[in-house]
Amino acid sequence: MLKKYRYALIGLIQGVLYRLVRCYSLTFRFHIENESPWLAFYHGGGRVLLCGWHQQFFAAIRHFKTYSIYSPSLMISQSKDGDIIAGIAKRAGWNPVRGSSSRNGGRALREMVEQLKATGLAAHIVDGPTGPAGIIKAGGLSLARSAGAVIVPFYISADRAWYFHSWDRFMLPKPFARVYLRFGNMLDFSSGESHEAFEDHRAELQQIMLPGLIS
Repeated sequence: MLKKYRYALIGLIQGVLYRLVRCYSLTFRFHIENESPWLAFYHGGGRVLLCGWHQQFFAAIRHFKTYSIYSPSLMISQSKDGDIIAGIAKRAGWNPVRGSSSRNGGRALREMVEQLKATGLAAHIVDGPTGPAGIIKAGGLSLARSAGAVIVPFYISADRAWYFHSWDRFMLPKPFARVYLRFGNMLDFSSGESHEAFEDHRAELQQIMLPGLIS
């Protein structure tokens, strides 16, 4: 019985937080850059993995809801914070797959691969859920390679924002801020099967994405 009430309470909190996030995000003045190329590739039958920094995921929630028609997936940790985030993601039309590099990562990665192959679209936080900031972990690259997907980095910036004293310097745009969501070019890291090739690709992706991390 207590477990039932706990789930009901979590569901209530998730619903309230999602509405707060939506209302807050609606104050942002969004500017989207370079979205058309990867969308055209996706509509042409390609698979796409959107990759971003943990610092910037909050500001992307509002626009990423527009992709809910594609039934995309997102890996979220099995922590208590992850429970809340998963509920928000689900209400935004994303399929949360629970797991991380430290807990049930292998199972979650296999599920993400299956989902990405089936729907053609997923997202991944490259340095989440606990950092260190700016260090790209192996999961996103493994996911893209296993599913035969291109990686499309995305970056968020704002003309006015707060930065938390957290490991990622979490960014929260201020109300009515101009928020810029910029997509990078499509990246294909499918070549080479050796460990050395994989590490070279990971280093290359990190070098490409690091300038978009706000220090």
